[in-house]
Amino acid sequence: MTRYLIRRLFTLALTLLVTSFIIFALTNLLPGDVARLVLGRDASDTAIENFEQRFGLDRPPLVQYAQWLGGFITADWGRSYTAGSPAVRSLVLGRLGNSMRLAGTTLLIVIPLSLLLGVLASLREGSWTDSIISVASLSVVGLPEFVTGIVLINVFALQLGWFPASTYISNNMPFGEWMRLLTLPALTASLAITGYVTRMTRASMLEELKKPYVRTATLKGIPYRRVIFAHALRNALLPTIAVIALSIGWLMGGLVVIENVFNFPGIGSLLVTAVTQKNLPVLQAISVLIVFFYAFANLISDLLFALLNPRIRLS
Repeated sequence: MTRYLIRRLFTLALTLLVTSFIIFALTNLLPGDVARLVLGRDASDTAIENFEQRFGLDRPPLVQYAQWLGGFITADWGRSYTAGSPAVRSLVLGRLGNSMRLAGTTLLIVIPLSLLLGVLASLREGSWTDSIISVASLSVVGLPEFVTGIVLINVFALQLGWFPASTYISNNMPFGEWMRLLTLPALTASLAITGYVTRMTRASMLEELKKPYVRTATLKGIPYRRVIFAHALRNALLPTIAVIALSIGWLMGGLVVIENVFNFPGIGSLLVTAVTQKNLPVLQAISVLIVFFYAFANLISDLLFALLNPRIRLS
């Protein structure tokens, strides 16, 4: 298991190194003069030259990449191009904390709900329960996030007044207020994911329930509930874990639409702003973090695979 973990950590580091180079290269290929875009069309040549010297844009691309990578590893992520030139690290990590709260709340809804619905649908295959769960799963998956978010805002915020329509976050905010602010965005994100996880759980459980070991365990007199949850569900979780891992990566960087609908200050909305302003240090930092979360989620997924399946661990 230790060798397997070391090998996966080495793969993770190599993945981040390669993707960091790709991200740096692609962001620098974006059209337009960065200095001219930030300072405006009427900026003088002297101001443009000073801007490029200040942020190292006058150096060769490989030198810029080496300095940027070294700074990123040592927690010096550079300065933002926006007014005041705030530190990119504090700017991004402040938004990252908000996104992590939203992602965590979403997973607390998605994982138990989707597993319960998937198992229930598989145990009632062909029944009305199975049909309702399957149709509902397909329906919520097909709905765009902005449609779901607007409907939830209209019903629960504007008409019922239970939750705020827009999100304003403060560091000293009580826990109860945090949960009120996160409920509607988390529900919107949950509806976008739950359908996938539910259908994967259902399909995996149906496959496991038809295998001989389930029939053998039942004939031996083992309680049916134990057969389902201790044996069949354990094996059925393998493909489901992979879907959840991909969902974690999406939650940390793909909530752009949801964050904009609810005016939520996460890294998704900050990413859109960075692209619009061509704020390369912020754009690069967020892109690397998103890749890291995708890779880290897949690492956790592989480790859970190894724990649940001894054949993977032993190989």
